[in-house]
Amino acid sequence: MSAGRTGGSSRRGRPSSPSNGPAPGLYPIDTGTAELILDGDSPDGWLLKINGVQSSHVVLSNPLRLDFEYMRWIVALVEDRFPPEATDQLRALHQGGGGCSIPRYLAAAYPDARQVVVELDGQLAEYVREWFDLPRAPFLRLRVGEARAVTESLTPGTRDLVVRDVFAGSRTPYSLSTVEFVQASARLLAADGLFVANIGSAPDHVTAREEAASIAEVFPCVAVVADPAMLKGRRFGNIVMAASSTPIDGTAALTRRLLGGGVPAHFWDDARTRTWIGQSQPRRDRIQ
Repeated sequence: MSAGRTGGSSRRGRPSSPSNGPAPGLYPIDTGTAELILDGDSPDGWLLKINGVQSSHVVLSNPLRLDFEYMRWIVALVEDRFPPEATDQLRALHQGGGGCSIPRYLAAAYPDARQVVVELDGQLAEYVREWFDLPRAPFLRLRVGEARAVTESLTPGTRDLVVRDVFAGSRTPYSLSTVEFVQASARLLAADGLFVANIGSAPDHVTAREEAASIAEVFPCVAVVADPAMLKGRRFGNIVMAASSTPIDGTAALTRRLLGGGVPAHFWDDARTRTWIGQSQPRRDRIQ
């Protein structure tokens, strides 16, 4: 489950500069600590933990390798909608940065992509750019700020893809899970654009269904991807939800790809997703 950050800035002194590349250790950031751990299976693979929670995994020499299953599901949905061989330029907004695993993947799969990554923690953003050899602007821009405020400031109709992957602990902040936030995200999308949300869920799926209901209230076409144990409510984990103004098809190629991973996943179409949501009520902005 990807880890996001909440709270204000309390910048502390930096440890020794990582400008020569990543090095194992605990680094102070604006919202707590970031820890880099060398992956024993790859000489240039790194696990990034934020405040003790696994956030990202990066292999410097191979941006197309994604070790987190839910990230593989997200890029499978994206590539099924926008085949790299047929897509001239992908315009993406990432609500939540972490180690930028998915932006690095998309930069490799779509060399002409234009991406903006919104990261709340300015110190973390500095480290990640230094550690993980991110593409430079205009191909990939890191924008420090709160995801909702940045989303609401952008020009409508300027994105093909919006990915929401923001967590405070094990939950997405409430303000990023409401109908109003989803509406702001939807306004950014082109006619065939895709909104994808990583939803952290407990076995009872109560909050996950509420978040899904918010998305389904805004978009006419939705779908869910998760592994069978998650869908059956047997454990904590990730549910990936995709949404669009146009149908999201569970193509044979997508189905094979989802079933072929280390943790096989199922695709639920619009009808089955809405049945799963049931009578759950969408979240609304709280009156301050």
